[in-house]
Amino acid sequence: MNFPSDPVQNAVATAKLLINGEFVNSKTIEWRDVVNPATQEVIGRVPFATSAEVKAAIDSAHEAFKTWRNTPVGARMRIMLKYQALIREHLPRIAKILSAEQGKTIPDAEGDIFRGLEVVEHAASIGTLQQGGFLENVAGKVDTYTLRQPIGVCVGITPFNFPAMIPLWMFPMALVCGNTFVLKPSEQDPLSTMELVKLAIEAGVPKGVLNVVHGGKDVVDALCTHEHVKAISFVGSTAVGTHVYRLGSEHGKRVQSMMGAKNHAVVLPDANREHTLNALAGAGFGAAGQRCMATSVIVLVGKTQEWLADLVERAKKLKVNAGNEPGADVGPVVSRAAKERVLRLIQSGVNEGATLLLDGRDVKVKGFESGNFIGPTIFADVTTDMEIYREEIFGPVLVVLSVATLDDAIALVNRNPFGNGVGLFTQSGAAARHFQSEIDVGQVGINIPIPVPVPYFSFTGSRGSKLGDLGPYGKQVVQFYTQTKTITARWFDDATVNDGVNTTINLR
Repeated sequence: MNFPSDPVQNAVATAKLLINGEFVNSKTIEWRDVVNPATQEVIGRVPFATSAEVKAAIDSAHEAFKTWRNTPVGARMRIMLKYQALIREHLPRIAKILSAEQGKTIPDAEGDIFRGLEVVEHAASIGTLQQGGFLENVAGKVDTYTLRQPIGVCVGITPFNFPAMIPLWMFPMALVCGNTFVLKPSEQDPLSTMELVKLAIEAGVPKGVLNVVHGGKDVVDALCTHEHVKAISFVGSTAVGTHVYRLGSEHGKRVQSMMGAKNHAVVLPDANREHTLNALAGAGFGAAGQRCMATSVIVLVGKTQEWLADLVERAKKLKVNAGNEPGADVGPVVSRAAKERVLRLIQSGVNEGATLLLDGRDVKVKGFESGNFIGPTIFADVTTDMEIYREEIFGPVLVVLSVATLDDAIALVNRNPFGNGVGLFTQSGAAARHFQSEIDVGQVGINIPIPVPVPYFSFTGSRGSKLGDLGPYGKQVVQFYTQTKTITARWFDDATVNDGVNTTINLR
């Protein structure tokens, strides 16, 4: 593994492919630089795998499935137990790599890894999660039972914003269910992902069971159409997720696509003011707004419109800096292209008549003048027809709308096409119960701005934020990564029994 322990120290890492248990150099002629978004320094190079390399990775997984599927459940669980211990041991080091390539603050990078680690820990309980069912004597001496068996080669396509958490949502659960896996990390920041892959091999994942290829659309399309691939898990943009879902489905694959979002936070006048304002600022500007579960829309109900000035003051106090600098609250966005897109959307808000209460476009970071920095930005007087409301900005930008009642807020949120997450801030149990019942969004937070569930439950985004009926991790993903086989059996005490010919469907 030709990866530096600290890519901040002017070392350039070469991302390798993992095929049949070997980390190999790609023979491609197409490469992409991995750029530190705070400095524009090239810290790595990632290959776009050739079609032959993608095929080799899939073929390796297909061959390994023949034996891995029969590996005892206890053996698979023990690999995950060792894997979680290795992640804990190396977490600080990997967080530094993640921060350098993605831009997150060190604490946020550590959180990225930890939330994935939780899924690895949950994978170690697959012995109870993958159990089938049994019913004795459903008819005369007839028993029926079900098995949950692995399905084969699975694929994961992951985004730039969580290069640790999202891969760890995918391949540990797929592997522990008895499947093999081909992972395609984001080409923008694959170095930390590869460090986690290296630890998985160290934990005992056999050769061919986990494979990694890098690349863009051609690689994605090859993974979605290969005959040996049985299931695809995707997290990323709506445009790519829709393409993956359609292409994979057309080729007979199971597909789950977690896609774009426009997450609202509804604030009632009885909410705890200090807690609410702190939560909104953290959820809106943390990770520079580059979370699919970030709070990007605030809906102020009634007199809470008077809280806006305090929200602006909190946002002004957040420190914009390189992710590895002490005290940084908001790091850079991932690329110059991402910065240009966010700046364009901010300007569109100004052009369409929204009130720019806090402008983060001209933020300067001493010592990092070339960084992709945008400071916290807040718009008021936003309407639902404005581009800054309709589009997922994916930057440190909060847009604020005002309504008169809770029911008005519910109607507003339900009209939005996305359904990833929503929050309600209140001290009223009755209001909270009404809200959670009537809101048409898959994940609801009550006094919690980013309601991503722990791994015992499943990630349940809905509507325009999700394609496929089963979410990643938790109980749902065990269903996704397994197939149910139902056995109906009759055994005779006397081998000479002759019931005669029965031409009916009746088992009795």
